[in-house]
Order: sequence, then C-alpha cells, then structure tokens
Amino acid sequence: MVRGFFITGTDTGVGKTIIAAALIRAISLLGIRVCGMKPIETECQKSEIGNRKSEIRVLIPSDGMFLREIASMDDSIDLITPVRFESPLAPLPASKIENIPIDIKKIKRAHAELSKKYEAIIVEGIGGLLVPIKRHCFVLDLARDFGLPVIVVSRPGLGTINHTMLTVNCAIKEGLTVAGIIINYSRPPEGTLAEKTNPAVLRQISDIPILGIFPYLEEIESTSIEKTAVKSLDIEKIRTWLF
Repeated sequence: MVRGFFITGTDTGVGKTIIAAALIRAISLLGIRVCGMKPIETECQKSEIGNRKSEIRVLIPSDGMFLREIASMDDSIDLITPVRFESPLAPLPASKIENIPIDIKKIKRAHAELSKKYEAIIVEGIGGLLVPIKRHCFVLDLARDFGLPVIVVSRPGLGTINHTMLTVNCAIKEGLTVAGIIINYSRPPEGTLAEKTNPAVLRQISDIPILGIFPYLEEIESTSIEKTAVKSLDIEKIRTWLF
C-alpha cells in the first residue's frame, strides 16, 4: 500500500497547496520518492495551443502544475490533475454548469498509476471534506478511497477552533485516520490573541497532534518552502506515518 497523506482544509483558501508542497519537500529529504496530486481543480485558466487551423483549448490547473514542479515530476498533468474545470466553484456545480461529468474511475486510475511509480503520494483535496464532487460523493469519499491518513490544514485566527474540530470530528466519524493538524498562515500574522492561544487550546481539546505552525511566506518557491518545512513541521511525527 502506498504511503503518503491526503491534505484537506477547514475551508477554502487556508493554504492546502503550500502545505502539500512543504510536505513533498520534507518527505523527499527523508529519502522517499514522493509525488503530488490534485485530483480535481476548479478555477483553471484557459490556454490555447496549436495554430488557427487546429487550435485546441486546454485548462491549466495552477495548483496541480505547482505541485508537479515542487516534486520535480515529469508525469503528464492529466495524471496529477485528471479532472479540471474553469468555474470557480465546488466540483458538483462546476460539472453541471460546464456540462462535463466527473469520472471517479479516471481519478482512481491516475492515483493508481502514480502510486505504482512513487514511494509516497501527497494528495491535495479541494476545499473541505464535505465539498460535493457528485450528488452522493464528497471529498471525504475520495480520501477514503485512496486509503491515506488525513492532514487537516487550518487557519490561525478567530473561528479556527470550531472549524478545525468540526473537520477532525467529521473525518473520524466517517472512519478516516487523521494524522495531524497543521496551522498555516496563508496571510501575514495579525498578532491577535486568538492567533497566540489557538494552538494551545487545540492541544487541550483534541487528541490529534499539531504537526506544525507554518508561517506566512512572502516568496513562494521551492527553496523557501523546503527551509520553512524543516523548521516548522514536526518531521519526526511525519516520519512515523511513512516508515
């Protein structure tokens, strides 16, 4: 069974992609051949390739492309992000608006192919666990199908205790294994009392460990992400899930 993690968030915009990238760099330093995957991405940008006579419009998944670069992968983006939409919505409404059905089997085939090639895989979900993919299929179902332990990415500020615990408890109730929580500063710190006290409160009320508090990065590139990952993530606890 392939090793790795499924990255989910307490909400959209909490910085799952940065944390996925940080985990990829940290795990690679452990000597493990690791890849990234973003099975579904919305709000992709259109790009035109070819000439006027045979022009093809394709959707470019910025998160998927970023993970591919961070992991130094040479795989097709169709494996890394097999399902893509232009609409900035959850997959279910994006699929209906664009009249493109979501092929879960295609996602599973891509995951299986990457799992054969790499020793570990970091899968970034879309939004939170209850984001709908299809009418009776949610992100948590994808996490369950992949069989990977979940890492919850949360915000540092006011309100994050409730959102984090709701996500953790939902995952556990649904039979998922939660490896830990990472608090991520996707925006510059505000120095609020909530930011200062939230980590301690989460440690008091939850048995799920905090695997790190990731600071805001002004420069988002491989070197800064890797250096910050080494300083800010609990590499030893992460290692225990991989060996």
